Amino acid sequence: MKLRNKINLYTSVLFIVLLVLMNTSIYLLFSHLMMSNELDRAKAEVEKIASDVRREIDRIAPNKLLLAYVPVNGMIQVLNEDLTTEAKITSASETALKSRKSNFSAGEVSKIISFGNKQYVFVSYPVVWNDGRVVNLQVISSIHATDEMIKILGIVLIGVTIIAMIPVFISSRILSNLIIQPIRLMINTMKEIQKSGHFKRLKLEETSEEELVEMGETFNHMIDLLQTNFEKQEQFVSNASHELRTPLTIIENYSDLLKRRGLERPDLFEESIEAIHSESVRMREMTEQLLQLAKPQEQWNIQMEQINVTELVLETASTFQNTYQREISVESNEMFTGYTDHQKLKQLLFIFLDNARKYSEERITIYVSATSNETFIQIEDRGIGIPKADLPKIYDRFYRVDQARSRKQGGSGLGLTMAKEIAKAIGARIELNSLENRGTTVTLFLKTKNAK
Repeated sequence: MKLRNKINLYTSVLFIVLLVLMNTSIYLLFSHLMMSNELDRAKAEVEKIASDVRREIDRIAPNKLLLAYVPVNGMIQVLNEDLTTEAKITSASETALKSRKSNFSAGEVSKIISFGNKQYVFVSYPVVWNDGRVVNLQVISSIHATDEMIKILGIVLIGVTIIAMIPVFISSRILSNLIIQPIRLMINTMKEIQKSGHFKRLKLEETSEEELVEMGETFNHMIDLLQTNFEKQEQFVSNASHELRTPLTIIENYSDLLKRRGLERPDLFEESIEAIHSESVRMREMTEQLLQLAKPQEQWNIQMEQINVTELVLETASTFQNTYQREISVESNEMFTGYTDHQKLKQLLFIFLDNARKYSEERITIYVSATSNETFIQIEDRGIGIPKADLPKIYDRFYRVDQARSRKQGGSGLGLTMAKEIAKAIGARIELNSLENRGTTVTLFLKTKNAK
């Protein structure tokens, strides 16, 4: 059974059951109240008749006395303990009551009885007769009118229940359509994605805050994540197949050369081993960068905190200087702080310092300062620079300004791409200015805590 039909069936059944229970409760309550009212009325009348009978029994014959109190649709009698009657009078419409078997009661009795497919109020009241005997004054009165009223009420409630089923079915259908519509829209959207191969999103009303719209927003967010991951996967496959082919080819060629002539020529052996090792290291570094870029930023474990930027720059510069034996000076007149991720900022500095090292021979200078709401780090080199025409392309993957020199220096063309992604993840801003044969200046702007 489809979900739409299930919702329609379950809601309809639930409403109908509730309606039936409510109407049944009304019917039973009304019936009970009406019957109780009839019993109370009959008991009050019998008590009054008993009082009158005790007062007038010595002066008026029982039959004549009771004739004045006989119910319009019923019977009145005085019953002895031996089940004989002092008097028994029935109305013209209820003569059949004479054949009803009588029972003597020691105390007061009031109840609803059935006789001849009809319902009656029966009241038996003990009375002291004129000779001292205790007799029963019994009155049986038809409650046909009340019974008919209760039956009419039952018919009306049944009719109301049947009529109410129509709006119940209609409303349940509307409710099921309201619930199913966004689900059906999602299904159709997913089918279109499957058929076309292009990611699509649901159109939502921006002013609404209902749960169904929230579900649609969650669906669109999921599609965004899927599209991002899919694009990263495609990019990774494309990048890996494009860039790993060269080092693998070099390694394969030098390995083949070693197999054929390595033992005969020691100089060729050393050249091949060096080339294989160099390409292996470059391929490892490039693979690590590709894998990092293929991850969604949600999985980068970013931990934003307030750090001492000047201290981090000094520490990074010292490590880099000792590793590569390059002169690096840090210019800062005080300690500046910033709101960022410590490890990711350090990785970002290594990327820019490594580029400065590869493409310049002179001293590298780092300036640390701050504006009113930002702390900035400026890395300046006096290297070969970047032509103005190439500046818009420097963040493209695998793009190299000088292909021959980049290969020689071991670059993969992913450094600035990685830097751009890291900066985006930690909320930093990069400005790069360069003049050909004059040098390059990279400025990295960080948020302060108050500006986050």
